[in-house]
Amino acid sequence: MRPTLRTPRLTLRPLREEDLPHLVDLNGDPEVMRWITGRAMSRDEVAAELPSLLVDERGLGFWCGYSDDDAFEGVWCLTVDRDDPDAAELGWRLPRTAWGRGLATEGAAAVVTHGFATVGVGRQWAETMAVNTASRRVMEKLGLRHTRTEVRTWDDPIPGWEQGEVVYELTRSAWLTSSRRGPWPPSG
Repeated sequence: MRPTLRTPRLTLRPLREEDLPHLVDLNGDPEVMRWITGRAMSRDEVAAELPSLLVDERGLGFWCGYSDDDAFEGVWCLTVDRDDPDAAELGWRLPRTAWGRGLATEGAAAVVTHGFATVGVGRQWAETMAVNTASRRVMEKLGLRHTRTEVRTWDDPIPGWEQGEVVYELTRSAWLTSSRRGPWPPSG
């Protein structure tokens, strides 16, 4: 079961059905979705996706983050990698009101720690479009290292697709020896 995770500014609790209005607002913002789908998602699309986001597998899944004043600050996830049972995919999505405040890194650091220290995964990875420099900076601050760039074929490509998707990774052994592992904030 996914535990509630805490950082100095955030409480990340397992995603619940009642979080749907926040997800609708988040995924309904075309700027938030710019590098993911290239367009806003409709309420029906978000609602249809919600059941798959509620799954808890080995203590991994999705968390909603809230500040001390109960403001919704975003969604973080660590999900099982179907191709490698010792790995998990890391992700985050924040509303524009939370951008530029270090919350993506802060929440993701808590999720990374949970994945390595509690669940015991051997490797965590994240990916984004090469042109998404903000997410790439978060990955680097977390200690993930760029391992490859893949140019994929898309039915409905969004601007920047031709530069590819970048994949960043962090192993448990590298995390254990990293200065980013201790108390918040991570260095870097």
